[in-house]
Amino acid sequence: MGEIGDTSVPEARRHGRGATLNASGRYEPAQRVGFDDGWGAEEDLPPLRTTVARDTSRSVIARNTSPDVPFDRSINPYRGCEHGCIYCFARPSHAWLGLSPGLDFETKLTAKPEAAALLAAELARPGYACAPIAFGTNTDPYQPIERSLGITRSLIEVLAAHDHPLSITTKSALVRRDIDLLAPMAAKNLVQIGISVTTLDRDLARRMEPRASSPERRLQAITALSEAGIPVAVLVAPVIPGLNDHEIEAILARAAEAGAVAASSIVLRLPREVAELFPAWLAEHYPDRAARVMKLVRSLRGGRDNDPRFGTRMSGEGPLAQLLARRLDLAIARHGLDRRRWDLDTTLFRPPAPPAKNGQMSLF
Repeated sequence: MGEIGDTSVPEARRHGRGATLNASGRYEPAQRVGFDDGWGAEEDLPPLRTTVARDTSRSVIARNTSPDVPFDRSINPYRGCEHGCIYCFARPSHAWLGLSPGLDFETKLTAKPEAAALLAAELARPGYACAPIAFGTNTDPYQPIERSLGITRSLIEVLAAHDHPLSITTKSALVRRDIDLLAPMAAKNLVQIGISVTTLDRDLARRMEPRASSPERRLQAITALSEAGIPVAVLVAPVIPGLNDHEIEAILARAAEAGAVAASSIVLRLPREVAELFPAWLAEHYPDRAARVMKLVRSLRGGRDNDPRFGTRMSGEGPLAQLLARRLDLAIARHGLDRRRWDLDTTLFRPPAPPAKNGQMSLF
């Protein structure tokens, strides 16, 4: 089990997962730790399994006033994400559920089965002002459980029925399943897709984002969406200096070949518990370069693990940040990845009919 205070989990239990730790959430009244009981043997515990609980939220649209994101509302059909990306900035939000941002984030998920009905009700409210809704801003809307639950698809069906614009960010090839809904929306300038391609190295991807689609399948998804007339941007996110930053130009070249029309990037962020989870993962998988990577990451944040300030949290600052931004700009220009303006049409929106107060259907 390790020493007292150790929150690591044996590799046999977490095989195929991203995090190596499972420290208690910061709001829990008690802290879980491992310790060596002196018997000299590991406990024979079963591998971690994914469980899904019902999320009983009464609303589905989340709002924000962040000045450095291009949307003011979003929908997350799921909490937690089985993709297990070690760098995920959403991990700390799992502490709000009384769970660990570590392995709990990947294995103890919640889903919103009534999301489509809640969305329709919110769109029908008097005074609702249409603006694009973003999917995939916290956890991936196409993570593996979407294949069986279909909550993301049900939400798109509502938006498509009422000509409401949306954007989707994902690293899953499962988005191809919904081309039948997304292509007609794209023809009306109602949808944009962002596909995250963090690396072209299958081994790095398998360690860093273990249950996400392979890099090649993501590129294939870009091609399929583009051929269906759906505009796609490639997101090189996160850029991790010393680990995947050398791939910026290669990723953009492959994405352009696949049909992407725009590109952007975000440098690695290490908010709250991620500042412990990422270095622990790095030390286990890349011990030869762990110290150098963390030194470079901190050089983007004024010597700190994280900088939460608006304006710099996405890009970092200093000479290295400027160099990364310049390389991205040059690659975007070289491959023509600046061919799309992301102004979706909000004028076509037709609100759903509100439910009748007496429970009967309206005639008109």
